[in-house]
Amino acid sequence: MTNAANAALSQWSMDREIVMSRVIDAPRDLVFEAWSDPKHLPQWFGPKGFKIETFEIDVRVGGVWRFNMIGPDGTVYPNRMRFRRIERPKLIEMDHGADQDEDPNMFRFTVTFAEQANGKTVLMMRQLFASTEQRDHTIGFGAVEYGYQTLDKLAAHVGGLKK
Repeated sequence: MTNAANAALSQWSMDREIVMSRVIDAPRDLVFEAWSDPKHLPQWFGPKGFKIETFEIDVRVGGVWRFNMIGPDGTVYPNRMRFRRIERPKLIEMDHGADQDEDPNMFRFTVTFAEQANGKTVLMMRQLFASTEQRDHTIGFGAVEYGYQTLDKLAAHVGGLKK
């Protein structure tokens, strides 16, 4: 990542971010576990109809998750996440992009977990891009819809863990 891109990703800006949230009917610890446990994360991550093929997964600060996201039509999307910050059970922050070094389209991906008095969890996903153009391009290919489909899969997965 270039110094300019790294600097841009160090400062939040509403014109460069996508924010999605969802109330999950499960305790925060369980939702956090689904995000941070290597045996759970690949089971639900990605939009409806997509499958995950993991090559490497090390969920810790500095660790990497390298995987292919395989679309319903068989298209393969190589991905890499590098975990930057983990505050159990409140926050996970990572850099997400293609499975290549110095990906110019990499973005900062922050997930927060807020515990509710009723035993539910408010999950917020924030994606910060280096430029408004990069964010707009990502929105244009369906990232918001795909993000909410991913949250639907997370909710279903966590619902199965509660039983």
